[in-house]
Amino acid sequence: MAEFEKKPLTIRLCGPRGFCAGVDRAIQIVVLALKKYGAPVYVRHEIVHNRYVVEGLQERGAVFIEELHEIPEDHKDAPVVFSAHGVPKSVPADARERNLFYLDATCPLVSKVHKQAMRHQRLGRHVLLIGHAGHPEVIGTMGQLAEGDVSLVETVEEAQRFTPPTDVELGYVTQTTLSVEDTAGIIRALEDRFGEKLHAPAAESICYATTNRQDAVKAAAPGSDLFLVVGAPNSSNSRRLVEVAERAGAARALLVQRASEIPWEDVGDISVLGLSAGASAPEIIVDEIIASFKERFDVKVELAITAEETENFPVMRAIRDVELTRADMAFVNGSR
Repeated sequence: MAEFEKKPLTIRLCGPRGFCAGVDRAIQIVVLALKKYGAPVYVRHEIVHNRYVVEGLQERGAVFIEELHEIPEDHKDAPVVFSAHGVPKSVPADARERNLFYLDATCPLVSKVHKQAMRHQRLGRHVLLIGHAGHPEVIGTMGQLAEGDVSLVETVEEAQRFTPPTDVELGYVTQTTLSVEDTAGIIRALEDRFGEKLHAPAAESICYATTNRQDAVKAAAPGSDLFLVVGAPNSSNSRRLVEVAERAGAARALLVQRASEIPWEDVGDISVLGLSAGASAPEIIVDEIIASFKERFDVKVELAITAEETENFPVMRAIRDVELTRADMAFVNGSR
């Protein structure tokens, strides 16, 4: 199709979108560790839930493992990084027992949830964790307490039938990446059942980045013919953004990891596209997707900005002496 025949398309580009401060910090930790100590740097679990990021770090010398015993004997002096999702207490204990040097890249906001759960437990409360079974963050949070001291609640139905193990006070925390609306429904169900015996955390569990990205999607979704969320299928916060877009009025919403996953034959005759990215999705892929639409449409980009994020979580002291340059992060940030 000739350039002048391209149909007009407005892209509503959400802001905030993409990397949050915790994800940015975790990736920086791996990059800086590689600069300071050289390859290999081992990473337990995906540092963040994004294949593009993982592969980019692998190209730079990171080696991803699921358990510490996978580190070869002759690499025991190599650093090992724990992912942004957090780990059970047993993991750093295992690292110390193996005399491994580890860098804990757990997001500070996830660490805050760990502390809130432990505070409930210290106050004699049975802990309820609202979250998704099997998610690394949930495994890490439950692993802060002894087995039997915390119960997972995934749905309103589970909240309505949950029976505490003993007649004790209850305290809840939530996975940081959940939908605000879904979490509110579960909390209401628990409050209806347990009243004053149920205690909220001393601080909000759902992180600012999750809330901000959902708010931007809510603003951009109404009237969108198609809404794309950049993110991985195993990224909880990215999947929630798809659900939020559909509930907020997008005619259709899809999760894609790269421009190559866009089902162009099904895109159809659209005039408004909503576009956002989960907290572990790099900006360079957002640029890639916009460029792909510009090849096919006469694109006008409108910003749907609902908040400005200024949070910055510094890396640990052990690697602060290493300079982080724009070029070091260009593989995820592009020219920014």
